Amino acid sequence: MTRAKIALAEGQILLGENLALLPAFADGSFQLIYIDPPFNTGKVQVRRTLRVVGDAAGERTGFGGRRYRSSVLGSSAYEDSYEDYLAFLRPRLEHARRLLREEGTLYVHIDYREAHYCKLLLDEIFGRECFLNEIIWAYDYGGRSRRRWPAKHDTILVYVKDAGSYYFDSSAVDREPYMAPGLVSAEKAARGKLPTDVWWHTIVPTSGREKTGYPTQKPEGIVRRMVSASTREGDECLDFFAGSGTLGAVAAQLGRRYVLIDSNPRAVEVMRARLPRAELTISLESAPHASEQRRGAGHVSR
Repeated sequence: MTRAKIALAEGQILLGENLALLPAFADGSFQLIYIDPPFNTGKVQVRRTLRVVGDAAGERTGFGGRRYRSSVLGSSAYEDSYEDYLAFLRPRLEHARRLLREEGTLYVHIDYREAHYCKLLLDEIFGRECFLNEIIWAYDYGGRSRRRWPAKHDTILVYVKDAGSYYFDSSAVDREPYMAPGLVSAEKAARGKLPTDVWWHTIVPTSGREKTGYPTQKPEGIVRRMVSASTREGDECLDFFAGSGTLGAVAAQLGRRYVLIDSNPRAVEVMRARLPRAELTISLESAPHASEQRRGAGHVSR
């Protein structure tokens, strides 16, 4: 991969290591950057695709006592563990700041294990005055621990390039119903309210149109709020841990341009199917392990 600057297209998917590709973009190329980096859980994350059919002798019980049998059609996984997580993130976050416009915004999607450490690192890189929000995405899915309060949220840290000139349009964001509509006027109740920094939103439904089968796919609804609030039509968006390509899907729907980067061929396959009009660039020099990943069925990066 040469150091020549990459010209931005309407939609672009890059296969390669993000740290090798990011220097090829000019300073101030993007209005919004959203990243969903590995959460450093120390575990292997797996997504299985199931086929469920009616069977009186099946192992699952559904609505009305009906019995079903399930079989695994396929699975994908990645190892989510880094010895020095902040050292892994630092140079990538430094590039993120460089690549933002002066009125641009960075959204970093992380979980409770690393959120507080990432906050300190981002304060150092962007400056504490550029911290805009800590968004809590709350959902009701997963295991139910009896030894502690079950963890049912992710954290999204929001930083701006310039605390005095960032772009934010609250009128463009979808509104929510009031929890106590009887306490406000009928007009307000009908209009709904602007979301706060706590977002109650379901995960990607297992049988919904959005589902791609990718292990860490995030719902379009939460990403749409970010793109709607922090960009205008025609603006450029970047996700350099792109995974299933949710940012690209939302950007395309809203008339924004996008660049998606991932080092794993499986992720790129998912994105190409989801975004058939996007341009594809394969950088083998910046993805030295691409051939090994192609041979290693089932292993994908986040």
